[in-house]
Amino acid sequence: MRLPIQHFALGLLAAAALLYGTAVALHNSHPAWGYVAAFAEAAMVGAIADWFAVAALFRHPLGLPIPHTAIVPANKERIGANLAEFICAHFLSDEQVLAKLHGLKAGARLADWLARPDNAHAVGRQLVALARYGLEALDDDRLRAWLRVTVVARLERVDVSALAGQLLDLLTADRRHQALLDEVLMQIALLLDDPAVQQRIAGAVGEEVGYLRYLGLKNMAGNFAADKLVAGVGRLLGDMAADPQHELRLKFDAFAAEFIDKLKHDPAFRLRAAALRDEALAHPALAAYLHELWSELLGWLRDDLARADSTLARRLADAALTLGARLAADRPMQDWIDAQLVAAAPPLIGRYREDIRRYIVARVAAWNTEEMTAELERHLGRDLQFVRINGTVVGGLVGLAIHAGTRWLAS
Repeated sequence: MRLPIQHFALGLLAAAALLYGTAVALHNSHPAWGYVAAFAEAAMVGAIADWFAVAALFRHPLGLPIPHTAIVPANKERIGANLAEFICAHFLSDEQVLAKLHGLKAGARLADWLARPDNAHAVGRQLVALARYGLEALDDDRLRAWLRVTVVARLERVDVSALAGQLLDLLTADRRHQALLDEVLMQIALLLDDPAVQQRIAGAVGEEVGYLRYLGLKNMAGNFAADKLVAGVGRLLGDMAADPQHELRLKFDAFAAEFIDKLKHDPAFRLRAAALRDEALAHPALAAYLHELWSELLGWLRDDLARADSTLARRLADAALTLGARLAADRPMQDWIDAQLVAAAPPLIGRYREDIRRYIVARVAAWNTEEMTAELERHLGRDLQFVRINGTVVGGLVGLAIHAGTRWLAS
């Protein structure tokens, strides 16, 4: 069994004391014992002095309240403050962190990490686990009731008319609505070009001029009217397509502008829109629909995540893998990620550095003194015991050298 290092140090002190006693007893038998006694005496002094120094770091030696002993317990708060200051100054300074970030190449590292299938699937698994937890938390009647009340209360404060007016105002800026009109007109033209539609129009017209059936002209009249209608609409559409300032286009502009103005400023429109909103929100079918929709969504997600071949998990993993591959091939995007980290770091460092410093100070101050002392002794004790051993050996050698020098000078 190995001898604990502190026992070895104590054993050296005991050996030095035994050697000193032997040398003193045999001093007159041979001059060499004087050198042995000097070595042993100085070794004891060195061992005791270093034991005192080591013990004084953590406690009062022999329980005596000697000044400047029990240094660690007595200065716990100052140690915490100095430790916090050291960490903040040498590990969390702007220069230190930015230098580390510049060499980190976070964009390339992220791309390389995500491009590995195992890591991409790990991302998917973690997100799925998070989603499962979220579903359990969200599937609660209390949450449903809170969401229903909150959403409805929020919607009741929405000015539907003004919001619709602002949205339409945005959509019609720079006559964007004319593109919608062009699309509608194009669909009408395509519809009228359909022979089946033309046949239906001809049949409807023929039925309206029923008196011509006796003359055998019903189909002829229907076809003639359908042809005229298609031709007339075609000419109108062609004229409108060729002329941005066509009369009907301008009327459409005026109608849109008037309608938007009423939505935004007409009290009657706004009251009617608010009444429709409140009526819809108060309808029981809305609450039932939202409840059913929420339950179906949670149910689908729960069933999918419970399967080994979860679609969501596979898509998440594929998305992570694709993101990694694209990022690996896109050096400008990697540089952008690096630049964003470098740009975001100084404000974050400045914001949280002082919080970290205060946390370290408070944590050390709150640490039980005996526990802290025991922990420090556990980590530093072995090296400190070697201080005692070295003190014993070095002290003995210094004593031997002094004795030899004294004898040499006296001769």
